[in-house]
Amino acid sequence: MPSAKFGFIGCGSVGRTLAQAFSRAGHQVAAAWSRGGEGALQMQQEVEGLRALASAQAVADTCDFVWLTVSDDAIARVADGIAWQSHHKVVHCSGATDIEALAKAKSDGATIGGFHPLQMFTDPAVALRGLPGVTVGVEAAEPAFLETLKRLAGDIGCTTVEVPRGQRAIYHASVYYVGPFFIALLSEAVSIWKSFSASERDALNALLPLLAGTTSAVTSSSLAKGMGGCVARGDVGTVRRHIAAIDLFSPNAGELYRSLTERTIPLGLARASLTTSVADQIREALSTAPTAKG
Repeated sequence: MPSAKFGFIGCGSVGRTLAQAFSRAGHQVAAAWSRGGEGALQMQQEVEGLRALASAQAVADTCDFVWLTVSDDAIARVADGIAWQSHHKVVHCSGATDIEALAKAKSDGATIGGFHPLQMFTDPAVALRGLPGVTVGVEAAEPAFLETLKRLAGDIGCTTVEVPRGQRAIYHASVYYVGPFFIALLSEAVSIWKSFSASERDALNALLPLLAGTTSAVTSSSLAKGMGGCVARGDVGTVRRHIAAIDLFSPNAGELYRSLTERTIPLGLARASLTTSVADQIREALSTAPTAKG
């Protein structure tokens, strides 16, 4: 595989990160194209030996292994517009899109697959530093190509999980809970801190070390044993005080708090620090109607 020429169609954060990672791993990253051209020119500066080409077809004509790192909704359209050949390996990097979006490439005789790193790709430099140790969701109809994708993940320091056919959407939705949804939860916490005059930076400086401690606790034990807090301890009074305060802050925040607290109860029970009777008391407290402001 190191002798194959890699090409990238789409030069956003994902494409730029993977192009640099594969190049550093010894693969020949030869060509790229992006709509508008600016992304490909930027990738040309970042990856030695890469050329920015004039079209997606030119990338396919130049390369054997073509990575479609365009937006999810553009994958099928871009793939459908290219004349593929039997030597091509065509891979998209979407988490939620079925590899059937590459049906045109398959019908032309190419081998197709999916390669989705579980990483936040907002800043390519940050994503590249964080790539080692990341898990990649891989999928391919051909067992030999699935093994190839696993080896490629290993080349850039990643591990893999096989995504079963037809399960990409639910797999991708699940990882949102510790990606974008986590940032939304962090934003929710920051907004509460702002209500008592703390700045966003004050809140993040306090909360991010707590997050690090939380992940360390889970890493060293398990989900249930890593969970602390008032539900795990069975502190019904604290839960009631939380509810009263959060409801006064915002009814929407109170609704979210109730939903999340409900989901911590099974973990407290599994941890064996919460009894069934106290769990029922917590559920009763959660069922109270929000108190209207004013």
